[in-house]
Amino acid sequence: MKNDRREFIKQSTSLAAAMSLGAASAATSVLKGASTAGSSAANLAKWPILEGPDTPYMTMNVPAIAGTITRERLRMLKQAGADHSHCNGPRQLPWTESSLTEFMAPFEAEDIKVCNLMINGFPNTIFGREGRDAEIENVKASLVAAGKVGIPIVEYNFYAHRLGEGYYEVPGRGGAGYLAYDYNRISPRFPGVAIKDLPPTEREPAMKSEQLWANITYFLKAVIPVAEKAGVRMALHPNDPPAPISRGSEQIMKSFADWKRLLDIVDSPSNGMTFDCGVSTEIGEDPVEVLRYMAARKRINHVHYRNCIVEVPSTKYLETFPDNGQVNMYEVMKELFKHQYRFGIFAEHPRVLDYDKTHPNAAEYAGYLYNMAYARAMFQAVIYNGY
Repeated sequence: MKNDRREFIKQSTSLAAAMSLGAASAATSVLKGASTAGSSAANLAKWPILEGPDTPYMTMNVPAIAGTITRERLRMLKQAGADHSHCNGPRQLPWTESSLTEFMAPFEAEDIKVCNLMINGFPNTIFGREGRDAEIENVKASLVAAGKVGIPIVEYNFYAHRLGEGYYEVPGRGGAGYLAYDYNRISPRFPGVAIKDLPPTEREPAMKSEQLWANITYFLKAVIPVAEKAGVRMALHPNDPPAPISRGSEQIMKSFADWKRLLDIVDSPSNGMTFDCGVSTEIGEDPVEVLRYMAARKRINHVHYRNCIVEVPSTKYLETFPDNGQVNMYEVMKELFKHQYRFGIFAEHPRVLDYDKTHPNAAEYAGYLYNMAYARAMFQAVIYNGY
């Protein structure tokens, strides 16, 4: 029996190694052409359901808590089924072809494609201070370099401040850690002061929303034409948490109306967003309707796939496992396929599991693995049922 099992594993491993992207594409083409009501024999012919050029793809990040990008960490991604990865890009701006090539080399050694890099390092641009033009030139040069090395998406934030002080952990299923948010909660660091009333920090002065809108308009009108020419799409992540006021600053990416306004600043697929079905629900919107609006305009350039339960829109909610929140995750996945979305889907925000607590060097890997497995099951179910 043991020898039979070893032989089976050996044969299965050889089969997996022999499968190519072309095979994945062929499998996907068969799926798309098959009848959803086919016989069981026809359905069996559809498997395995794989990613290909006509589908979105699963991506996993290398979280900051993982520290250095190591072969061990990248093998963990690959074993989870992620052939794509995204993470923070090189800190030094501007990026260059050589700096990005060096950065991507460990990923490529494990046959993982870098599909999205987060760009940071332009605070003067956000606050409209002296020095922003130099920062913008660095971003423009970085976009050109990203295009030359084949990175399709560059993600960014435009926070005056991110009100993370409202987060706290609560016990969930089996004692797993759920992430709660309460804008009106009393700060544990400043007794008697609600999170919503915390004062500005010295580094991040209070900003009015129209100031921020003027600053992001200045930024986008400068960089989006460069991104277009470079063949790169930018993806702005909405405010998460979507607090109305964050340390005295009004937030400009806190509502669906704000997201629509952003997309109107420069009419281009390169001026896009990260669609987050969790944030969309947290602000009191139907995530499928938000998705339809953005996807119809080809403005979804990255996807965050997670679930939550909302008590008070924008100010009080709970992040859950992907299978026990109020977001219909199947419908979200199905809508992505309907609109022919072809970029990354990241099953983010893992719950805090006992295993990960006792294996801190794994950097939440068990939690990420659960989310990834769930997302891939939704991916396969949508294709199997014909979307």
